[in-house]
Amino acid sequence: MRDASRGDFPHFLTIATRWADNDAYRHVNNVVYYSWFDTAVNEFLIRRGVLDIERDEAVGLVVDTGCSYFSSVTFPDVVHVGLRVAKLGNSSVRYELAIFRNDDGKPAAAGHFVHVYVDRASNRPVPVPEHVRSLLATISAGNPQ
Repeated sequence: MRDASRGDFPHFLTIATRWADNDAYRHVNNVVYYSWFDTAVNEFLIRRGVLDIERDEAVGLVVDTGCSYFSSVTFPDVVHVGLRVAKLGNSSVRYELAIFRNDDGKPAAAGHFVHVYVDRASNRPVPVPEHVRSLLATISAGNPQ
């Protein structure tokens, strides 16, 4: 996804970097990127009313994540996290995300994040709830918007 552009992503979350995000090498530490991925996905689901972390019977658990880094981000940059659904399976969803630094047209980093939906009580896989599936279809990479 090194060649991805902002137009490839139907949803964005803007996040200001913090002084504490920088590491000893004077750039944002890799673990922060994963936090941005997690924040972007869950912010999208919560704000759209399909994720209630206290009451939902089916919950999405992270089973796979990865990130490739192309250029540095540092405080006080502002990042724009692009989000799209790459694959929507029966009980899983694979998100693709890209981190765009300030006004850059190409990503500083890109990765993926996979949720498997499970029954909260039994921890056994269940189908992605229909109301979640309908929302995720709106940001699918294959959805002509």
